[in-house]
Amino acid sequence: MAQTKVKFSETKDVTEFVHAAEKCDFDIDITYNHMIVDAKSILGILSLGLEKMFTVSCHGENPEFLREIQKFAVA
Repeated sequence: MAQTKVKFSETKDVTEFVHAAEKCDFDIDITYNHMIVDAKSILGILSLGLEKMFTVSCHGENPEFLREIQKFAVA
């Protein structure tokens, strides 16, 4: 399972991320503290808030998805 740390500044960022996630045929989760939401759910991600560092957990592999979300990646 691949994990990446991301941060969204605007609602537009979340929308772009979800559209990229929807192209994957496996589950992707977003975690913040103890809360986990489906990464393919705009409302789920927005319910966690913006300007926070999230962990993205991919339950499969898609190099294109990982390339697309690099703009949201944080160290």
